[in-house]
Amino acid sequence: MKPPVVRGLIRRRILVNFRVRPDVIQRLLPESFQPKLVGGSAMAGICLIRLEQMRPRGLAWPVGLSSENAAHRIAAYRQDERGQLEESVYIPRRDSSSWLNHWLGGRIFPGEHHRARFEAQDDGGRVVLSMRSADGQVAVDLRARTARPLPPTSVFRTIGEASSFFEGGSLGYSKTRHDDRLDALYLCTRGWRVEPLEVEAIASTFFRDEGRFPAGSVEFDCALVMRDIPHEWQAAPRLTLTGQAIETACPA
Repeated sequence: MKPPVVRGLIRRRILVNFRVRPDVIQRLLPESFQPKLVGGSAMAGICLIRLEQMRPRGLAWPVGLSSENAAHRIAAYRQDERGQLEESVYIPRRDSSSWLNHWLGGRIFPGEHHRARFEAQDDGGRVVLSMRSADGQVAVDLRARTARPLPPTSVFRTIGEASSFFEGGSLGYSKTRHDDRLDALYLCTRGWRVEPLEVEAIASTFFRDEGRFPAGSVEFDCALVMRDIPHEWQAAPRLTLTGQAIETACPA
């Protein structure tokens, strides 16, 4: 059965981005993937996203579902079956406040989610957010506020350059419990608008793990926020780690 297209509203989406040594990121990517570089650095990060009014397309449910979610992600290219490079992001881990996302993910709809507890305060200008996974493997703490410029230390010269870099990663390949399979999803937005965030504090156990990221190999670059964006999630073909599609579910 073809997975449903799910639509809703991105109430808040924060991309916290880190520059990483390309050789370090390459070790974290599946075969057939390579890092997407900017200024000689690979780019990895955390997508912290609040989804609202979520429902299958075509069903007039009176109330949609809401959830807080986190995806640890790496900007990448995948070499497809024709030898061409396909822009994407690789997602080694997804977490969600929603038991439904946890239960449906990887079963009815692509994208396996771990359960997590989120606490978020957001007045439209300042965000304080924490996430703790139920399995104790991942924790994130963020304090940030809307800003006009990017940090002067960012590898991106302008907000337009940063926006274009991340807009290209609409196709996400997610790690699953099966070692030989990746789930895949398209994020289709109706209007793409990002603003810079000034980060007052960011802590991530994922990026602090020196088993993944040796000392000196990862550095905070910038954070971006988008708000109130209608969107859809559309299933894409699942992949084996050889990059061959084993199930077709093309986007509508």
